[in-house]
Amino acid sequence: MKKIIKTLFILAISTQFVIAQNDDTKKADQHFNRLEFVDAIKDYEKLIKKNKADAYVYKQLAIANSNISNAEQSAYYYGLYLKNAQEVTAEDYFKYAQMLTSSGKTDEAKKALNKFSELASDDSRAMAFMANPNYAEDLTMMTPKYEATILDINSDLSDFGGFESDSYLYFVSSRNKSNRTYGWNMQPTTEIYRAENVAGTFKNEEAVKGDVNTKFNEGTVAITKDGSTMYFTRNDVLDKKYNTSSEGISQLRIYSAQFVNNKWVNVKPLPFTSSEYSVSHPALSPDDSTLYFSSNMEGGYGESDIYMVSINDDYGTYGKPVNLGPTVNTEGKENFPFVDSDGKLFFSSDGHLGLGGLDVFYTTNESGSYSNPVNLGEPVNSNMDDFAFSYFNNVDRGYVSSNRGGDATDDNIYQLKLLVPLEETNLVVNVVNQDTGKPLSNVEVLVYDDEDNQIGKLKTDAEGKSEIVVLSNMEYDMQGNLSDYESSSETFTAVGDRMMINLSLKPIEVLIVEREVTFSNVVFDYDKDSIKADAAFELDKVVETLKKYDDLVIRIESYTDSRGSESYNQKLSEARAQSTLQYLVDKGIDKSRLSAVGMGEKNPINDCGNDCTEEQHRENRRSKFIIVE
Repeated sequence: MKKIIKTLFILAISTQFVIAQNDDTKKADQHFNRLEFVDAIKDYEKLIKKNKADAYVYKQLAIANSNISNAEQSAYYYGLYLKNAQEVTAEDYFKYAQMLTSSGKTDEAKKALNKFSELASDDSRAMAFMANPNYAEDLTMMTPKYEATILDINSDLSDFGGFESDSYLYFVSSRNKSNRTYGWNMQPTTEIYRAENVAGTFKNEEAVKGDVNTKFNEGTVAITKDGSTMYFTRNDVLDKKYNTSSEGISQLRIYSAQFVNNKWVNVKPLPFTSSEYSVSHPALSPDDSTLYFSSNMEGGYGESDIYMVSINDDYGTYGKPVNLGPTVNTEGKENFPFVDSDGKLFFSSDGHLGLGGLDVFYTTNESGSYSNPVNLGEPVNSNMDDFAFSYFNNVDRGYVSSNRGGDATDDNIYQLKLLVPLEETNLVVNVVNQDTGKPLSNVEVLVYDDEDNQIGKLKTDAEGKSEIVVLSNMEYDMQGNLSDYESSSETFTAVGDRMMINLSLKPIEVLIVEREVTFSNVVFDYDKDSIKADAAFELDKVVETLKKYDDLVIRIESYTDSRGSESYNQKLSEARAQSTLQYLVDKGIDKSRLSAVGMGEKNPINDCGNDCTEEQHRENRRSKFIIVE
């Protein structure tokens, strides 16, 4: 058997030889072992037509179709394999679930994952699934964080791995049809290209000049900030010599090259790479002092893991590679790392819970430990393979590659724009009785953003707690409401991954003085009649009082400040009185118990005219509540 097997850098794993099951499968197995999956599929399917198929053939077809991203066919053959095989592994069910998810069959995928979890309960993927079996529904309900637009520079073949440097976009492409065909997907081998930024549009793409591209596959790149050094992925080839491992597999290696006279020259494999395992998908830290990469070297957690290695000041020697650990890496595949200017680590994975195939996740390193990876959701991710994410904060755009188009063997590059802040904070509210300190259950907790939009409605549990995830570094108001208690609120800025908010509610003791309900005045924004979050907080106290004393009838009097004409202020105060009344009605108070009157700018709390401070004007803009009977 000729040892011409190569590793596909999209997956960054080595496909091992299989022994031909019998003479019938020999030809198909040879194609399979050479990673010529298109031809292997044709030969295995011929055996089905001849009634010579068995569990072995079905599994080979499942794997081969998976490798060319034909998820529906792969799922179909995994199903046949699982029905006909005498012994199956937990991993078989996991692969089956992946293909079902990519085919949009989430209910069937959930059943397969349940079986996988039964057989491999200690697997990190199983534990994550059992903790949240409805993860797929949660991901599809996420508010999109990015906008994705397909780039015009994509060809009719595979293009992926966008990376900006200076005024160029570097990427990988199979568009050179003069290259030899790669048996994996019947496309030409890949090369590294760059396109010029012309008035905000990338065009004039061409293969990079120098010694980087060969007749074999080149992969994704990372370039230092000064533009002098490129790190890139390539098959194990140097000086036109094609190298293989002891098992005949051409592994992936990361190489460096120097930019001299507009050419990339002086190509060298990095010293910690090897012909016996793959090292691929380079990424640089913001200060260019650390290189991140994916590898299946011995000692990892799964099929491929993410590592980092220090780059010494001489840019020719390196430290010892360090695995990023089990929070980032799983028993599956983690690859295509990228680190943005803020230090956030992005990567692709099929081991963390996703929408199907490879999904993009991000994590942050705080005090030496990585946070639990977060799925970026749609449209960055899809039910197909989504990988080679990059985002450049200085120009506010980035890229992701995906085979989500009509032909799953073709990858395309999508340009991304961040729509909302990426960081999220898990808010944990703790509500207690102000007098006793004991937790209060069934408290209605309302969460408002900084524009007074309600973004969450929670109920506390028996321990007085509830949780909600919000965007970090933004201001929020949290309000707790419970019958027979005064409402309480807290205004804060969400910071960090997890933040505790404590609310204490005081049992209501209504005091009626001079026929007025003695609550703080309900105040309004200047020239507005809408009920703000803090005004709603005070009005809810009125609601509780009216519910507790159901024989009370009140008149609402609303006022303005002294700015504006008298006639305009009269109309504005009437609108404020009516909006206050309507709020109480919406909260369940019978309208027959209420009346409302606008008082204009009469009877100010602060009689300071044009000399009022903004705070004094604010106090004059209020509603108060008079007991009629």
